[in-house]
Formats: sequence, C-alpha cells, structure tokens
Amino acid sequence: MRAAVLGSPIAHSLSPALHNAGYAASGLTDWHYERFELQASELAGFLAGLDEDWRGLSLTMPLKEACLDVAAETTALARRARAGNTLVRLPDGGWLADNTDVPGIVDALRPAWQSDWHRVAVLGAGATARSALLALPALGVLAVDVYARDPAKATALEGWAPAGVEVAVRPFDEWVSGEQPALLSTLPGGAADSLELAGPRSGLLFDVVYAGWPTPLAQQAEAAGMTVVGGLDLLVHQAARQFTLFTGREAPLEAMFAAGRAALGSDA
Repeated sequence: MRAAVLGSPIAHSLSPALHNAGYAASGLTDWHYERFELQASELAGFLAGLDEDWRGLSLTMPLKEACLDVAAETTALARRARAGNTLVRLPDGGWLADNTDVPGIVDALRPAWQSDWHRVAVLGAGATARSALLALPALGVLAVDVYARDPAKATALEGWAPAGVEVAVRPFDEWVSGEQPALLSTLPGGAADSLELAGPRSGLLFDVVYAGWPTPLAQQAEAAGMTVVGGLDLLVHQAARQFTLFTGREAPLEAMFAAGRAALGSDA
C-alpha cells in the first residue's frame, strides 16, 4: 500500500518521517509513504496515474484548494474550510477530500486547555488563523480577538467565524497587553521572532511554527510562566488522523512524535 505528501516546495516536509514511523510501529510492513513535488495544475493528471495500491495523499500548499476541484466527494468540513489537506481513496477508485488540520488543532490544544477559556487571542489572519476559527468552538471558545498587521485580512475573518463565535479585530501592537488566557500565534516562521512578551503571565501560548524549536516567542512565553504548545503537536495530530483514514488503524502517536522530534533534531 502506498501514500504520499504532495505540494511545492515539499523537500522540507516531515510527513514521510511521521507516517513511515507510524507504519513501522503498527507492523504495517507493506505500507510506504513518500513525497512528490507538484503544482496545482498537475494534480488531476497525477491522480489519474495512480493505481489501486494508492490509499491516501497528504496535501500542502498550493494544493489545498485545488484538491476540492478534483475530488469525487468532499467532507462538510473541507467544504466549510474551503481547503483540504487529505485525499482518501474511495471504494470506487475516486477520491474523498477531507481536512484534518482543523481537528488537529483541537487535538493539539485540548490536553492543556481549560474549560473556562472562552475568549482567546489569535495572531495573524492567514490560512492557519481561518482553521483556528473553525476549531476553537470545539474547545468552548465564544470570542476571538484577532491581531494582524493587515487589517483587511483580519476583517475578512469576521465573516469566516462559525455561528456563535464573536470576532473582534484589534490593532496588532496591542496583542502584548491582551488579557486573554490563550494566545494562538499563526504567524509563519520568523515573523514573530521580534515580538516581545513580558511576564509574568499565565495561560497558554500555541505557536504554530515547528522548526527551530523553541522559537523566541515560545521561549519568552515559557519564561513568563505560560504553558507552551508547539507546531509539532499540530503536525503530528493532523498526520495521525490521516494515518487512521488511510489505514483504518489507530495511529501510534508516541512513535510519530518521536520521529518528528528526531527529524527536527530537537526535544520539542
């Protein structure tokens, strides 16, 4: 059985390390996971060339929207997110587009989450911020303050939020003085390195970055007294859900986390 991650650029992807470690830990010796460099215009042709041995595909940029156009079926979540990161082979040979990024955020945050955290802060207004808005209601969040350098992108998130979740756009520079118990940084690698977080401060920081861990922001948050959750947690949990969709087996989380840490050369 075969699976792979597709996208561009793709050489940096940790997905092969995570999935292959999962196969080894589960005794799935006939499964193999690889990577392919692919542009959106090439996706349909690539899928047409796959035989019945192919059971699933992980998708990164720029394929997350394109997969919705080539899939025979899409889940409600993928349609709502307007993005898929997973294609699962259907019994008739077609493909189902799904999104494990959104539940992956919930899985990553739930162990450290407090039930009375109903208002949170989100740094950034890109694709990961949109996924966070869809995920947060499952954790009991009712209100989100969005801090972004681009007010137009931040304002667009007001219409993205699920029913029952209030979104308020705040000036980016005010994030550090916010009193929300949870701070979710969806900024890309390096974008938050110059931010300064003063302590003491309780609560949770989730930093979506997983490379170069701990990031400067994560180090500051830990020194201030916050609980810190890193991007590797999200990466592994979304991959674990894909593992189950592809194989029908429960994912061996510890083995996948160990593979991720080894690939990053850190103790994250």
